[in-house]
Amino acid sequence: MLNFIFLIGGTALIIFSAGWLVNGASAVAKKFGINDLVIGLTIVAFGTSAPELTVNIFSALKGSTDIAIGNVLGSNISNIFLIVGVAAVIYPIHIHHNTKWKEIPFSLLAIIILGILANDILIDKGNSNLISRSDGFILLSFLIIFLIYTFGIAKHGNLSAGTEEHIQELPFWKSLFFIIAGLTGLYFGGKYLIDGAVNIAKLLGMSERVIGLTIIAVGTSLPELATSIVAARKKKPDIIIGNIIGSNIFNVFFILGTTATISPLPFNAQINFDLIIAGIASVLLFLTTILIGKKIITRTEGILFLIIYVSYITYSVIS
Repeated sequence: MLNFIFLIGGTALIIFSAGWLVNGASAVAKKFGINDLVIGLTIVAFGTSAPELTVNIFSALKGSTDIAIGNVLGSNISNIFLIVGVAAVIYPIHIHHNTKWKEIPFSLLAIIILGILANDILIDKGNSNLISRSDGFILLSFLIIFLIYTFGIAKHGNLSAGTEEHIQELPFWKSLFFIIAGLTGLYFGGKYLIDGAVNIAKLLGMSERVIGLTIIAVGTSLPELATSIVAARKKKPDIIIGNIIGSNIFNVFFILGTTATISPLPFNAQINFDLIIAGIASVLLFLTTILIGKKIITRTEGILFLIIYVSYITYSVIS
């Protein structure tokens, strides 16, 4: 029972702490005259990735690398099949030109690069599969390329409406309190969540890979899910895809890149299946934009995504 409390409580603490950290850091940046759009593309973007990053760092330090990698791939899969699926069922999603031809293919490229770097035995005939520190730096280098691209389209005003953040101004002492509380909450939330998840996996006879792909991945994706549902219900779904794809790119390049530079990640060959599913998710997302609905993800396609997600989770649990 205590392990489930750690799991649920740790997840909740991480989600709330990420929000506190974003609010505090954004207010400080605003006080120093930094543009709202820049804050949205940096601090807010980091904040939405903070839950996954926290989980991954603690997983790597604890030696639970299957959870670390499973969390990233599981989040990417749930972002497309679950979150986009739910949002599209509520209200069809419009796809912007840049997202369709540049960002979605870039998210697929992230999966391909990860597959190449992780499969040392298959590609280099090595003795083991490892996402090394040098691999981590390669992933972070691609993140820099993506950020340069993002700032470039922001500068020319090509980002979708809603990218610029409304930053709440706070007294400096309150901003500092939020930052400290956010960092503290992320630390303890990550620690308790991983401790609970590892113990539950042992008690239920489930692999750490499955725990990372399912419970933890969905838990750390809850902020994106809640935001997407609200946007869809307000009939403003046009920014959902951009945020989801941006999150997927950050997950691979930033989170796995950072985690690997801190502690190299042994790669379980079984995870190649989930890597392929993540790639298929990006391919299907792209195909929906050029086939049936062209620039729109329809409700029918949303239902299809949800069916695929339920099937994938069911197979992962029972296999």
